[in-house]
Amino acid sequence: MASDPNVVTIVSGLPRSGTSMMMRMIDAGGVAALTDNIRRADEDNPRGYFEYEPVKKTKEDPSWLDHAGGRVVKMVYRLLYDLPPGREYRVIFMRRNLEEVVSSQDVMLGRRGRQSDGLSKEKLVGLFEQQLTEFDAWVARHPNFKVLYVSYNDTLQHPAATVQAVNTFLGGRLDVAGMSRVIEPDLYRQRSAGSE
Repeated sequence: MASDPNVVTIVSGLPRSGTSMMMRMIDAGGVAALTDNIRRADEDNPRGYFEYEPVKKTKEDPSWLDHAGGRVVKMVYRLLYDLPPGREYRVIFMRRNLEEVVSSQDVMLGRRGRQSDGLSKEKLVGLFEQQLTEFDAWVARHPNFKVLYVSYNDTLQHPAATVQAVNTFLGGRLDVAGMSRVIEPDLYRQRSAGSE
């Protein structure tokens, strides 16, 4: 299934918020992922990261957008600010319990022999909350962005509802069975107390 070639479809959110899972879902649904496979699957993302390196240089060189129409691409949310006006963007924005986001980032950094920047979990959660509030206000002022907010936590508990919402948002022609098959609750490892 081809998506609208004039619209760039983006999966975004904080790191470790379920963006790779959503990329896999949409790709399985029939919208091809724009990815270069430079960053390989690993213990933290055993099904792959679905990243595309030119996205990281969007501010300096947005030319990758010329061949992104009709496909889905992953962008960490702070890069959305760098997207040029004059195009239509559909953004599936992943939300996840912020304590889980911080815990998952800590585990990933630990595996790589690195540490977080020294902020407590509470301060990091507060910082992320502030950044997401600022993003929500910013994107509301940009009518060329259409945003669907999706909860990672809810997706794992009620996958059919998320699949239907994403399908509707992207035009209603996705392979919903294919999308459902790639949701893997077993990969949900950093759970908050309230998510058991």
